[in-house]
Amino acid sequence: MKKYFILYMLMVFCSFSVFSQGKLLTVDDAAIGQYRQFSPQMLYQLKWMPGSDIYTYFKKKGEMLACSVKSGKESVLFTTQELNTLLSSKELNPVAAFPYYEWVSQNVIRIQIPEGIMCVNIKDKKVENLYRLKEEADNIDFCSASGCIAYTIANNLYVMNSKAENKALSSDPDTGIVTGKAVHRNEFGIEKGTFWSESGKNLAFYRMDESMVTNYPLVDIEPRIAEVNPIRYPMAGMTSHQVTVGIYSVETGKTIFLKTGEPKEQYLTNISWSADDKYVFIAVLNREQNHMKFNQYNAETGDFMKTLFEEKNDRYVEPLHPAVFLKKKPGEFIWQSQADGFNHLYLYDANGKVIRQLTKGEWVVTDFLGFNQDESVVYFLSTEKSPLERHLYAVNMESGKKQCLTSQQGYHSAIIASSGNYVLDNYSSQGIVNNYDLLDVNGKKIREIYSSSDPLKDIAMPEMKFIKIKSADGKTDLYGRIIKPLNLDTTKKYPAIVYVYGGPHAQLVENSWLGGAPLWDYYMAQKGYVVITVDNRGSANRGFAFESVIHRNCGEAEAFDQMEAVKYLKGLGYVDEKRIGVHGWSYGGFMTLNLMTTFPEVFKTGVAGGPVIDWKYYEIMYGERYMDTPQENPEGYEKTSLIKKAHNLKGKALIIHGYIDDTVVLQHSLSFLQECIKNNILVDYFVFPEHQHNVRGMDRIYLMKKITQYFDDNL
Repeated sequence: MKKYFILYMLMVFCSFSVFSQGKLLTVDDAAIGQYRQFSPQMLYQLKWMPGSDIYTYFKKKGEMLACSVKSGKESVLFTTQELNTLLSSKELNPVAAFPYYEWVSQNVIRIQIPEGIMCVNIKDKKVENLYRLKEEADNIDFCSASGCIAYTIANNLYVMNSKAENKALSSDPDTGIVTGKAVHRNEFGIEKGTFWSESGKNLAFYRMDESMVTNYPLVDIEPRIAEVNPIRYPMAGMTSHQVTVGIYSVETGKTIFLKTGEPKEQYLTNISWSADDKYVFIAVLNREQNHMKFNQYNAETGDFMKTLFEEKNDRYVEPLHPAVFLKKKPGEFIWQSQADGFNHLYLYDANGKVIRQLTKGEWVVTDFLGFNQDESVVYFLSTEKSPLERHLYAVNMESGKKQCLTSQQGYHSAIIASSGNYVLDNYSSQGIVNNYDLLDVNGKKIREIYSSSDPLKDIAMPEMKFIKIKSADGKTDLYGRIIKPLNLDTTKKYPAIVYVYGGPHAQLVENSWLGGAPLWDYYMAQKGYVVITVDNRGSANRGFAFESVIHRNCGEAEAFDQMEAVKYLKGLGYVDEKRIGVHGWSYGGFMTLNLMTTFPEVFKTGVAGGPVIDWKYYEIMYGERYMDTPQENPEGYEKTSLIKKAHNLKGKALIIHGYIDDTVVLQHSLSFLQECIKNNILVDYFVFPEHQHNVRGMDRIYLMKKITQYFDDNL
């Protein structure tokens, strides 16, 4: 679920500005304008050239620009026109905009084109390598060290070497056998299915046997007679798939499989290689997700070598990041863990002994960014200054001395030069749209590289402010934002909308442009609504206890925390207590209907998108982590089922679902509908016939019109 939520929220930009006069947003603007006319200006594909203090980027689609730290002068390095000349020389189709690129070495970039992969020397203006791939090729994984490419076609894995010779690593006709793709439904930080060793001589890859997993029917309405396109969907408490890890040797052409042992229903996560290619390390997690073993395997024989360390927790253990091995000291590695209650960095030796905990405190490391050149310093982003912000830090591996390198308030991301001497700092905040600064290794600002103007300067933007309230148990601070109606008159009464997600791996409120809010929230405030969002207990980046409070009972603590937000609204004096609505998608859809059926007298209207209704219909990996199995936790499943609460519904509710949703399957909302019918409770329902878990593209305008109209009509 988190993957799709992240994709949903990436459609949203963040900002803040107040104007008493100006144009008003339209619903089209609120739906897709943030990608178009209201998109902040930025430096596209900002990167460091390897082995240099030169950074490259695009300000517009046609020209790759370069700038050195010393001179600060901008020069054109390569253009789309020059690229198209090279493409034409190879009888390849031209591109309208410069493709995504990666540096292979100084002067050489790798780009992906529809026909395959091309390595281009931008200094000599020549093609160094061209890999022609079939149109169906997917999951393309290029290895700079060996010049080999791993890729999939359908459910099989292939490797192409630098001579453009192909090798099939699997040839399974059974659609239940999947090789070379992400497994475990992309949980545990798994985003891909292939992993090259440091030298590029070996490839580790996932093989997933899901033939034993129940088929779930999805319907394709395009043919005259609709067709069933089933997916393998393991529901909580049912049979799961079985995963193994193969090792392919480029030199010998042979494949062996690691002896990961029993039980077969376990999670093989966070694959990493030792610096010498001899060993593969896997965080092996039991199906119960409460016991993780960090195991070492022999890459040549597949033999299990040893367990370096273990992590246990009565609730769950969730490894999300592979080990990062040092090159200067190949027997040492960095590991991220929530073992002390907050995600922190640990330095381990080859025997699994903690050399030292590099970071510590009641805050979380959100991103590990790498090392300086001699690997004496580690760079990372964290919430230490504020849960609403991200700042860049450096910590010395020996002394433990830590230094914050960013001084401007806000939400920072950073790219570290390979030398470790310079940082490209990109940030925004409540009052800053999008800024880029060049910093030195001590955080001193060398120069501002770029600053975006406000694309909403001509729009009459409502006031947004951050708020802090107490959780329902009175023990924890919760952070939120409120967007007030344009030209607020405190003597009047306004309707209010609670915009909610509320689940793990998501944080909605942050000190970035627009405060993390969808532009739609501001549009609704322009129309006269108060819009509030609070990150309740159960949401991300506040530590393990904060997030795991939902364990075995999803929806309870979260709902009571959201009611504290409602109390805050009522205390403002200008909110009409009889006109409060709620809206959310995915876990937020679950929360929407949960709030409406738990507190039916409070919420007059709600719109629930792709809602989880009963956790027994949700998939194993995510569902069992937070709820255990239905067999282990029957009371929890019974208590959190919204089917059991449907008879409580009093307000006007609209449920929206993608007809081919493969994340929260349609059975959720249909079961709720059926229960409403049995109880003679009227509910509104809308289906997007050709969309999955989210509604993207131009259809998003239709979606937001539908949601807006529903609140206008009923709130």
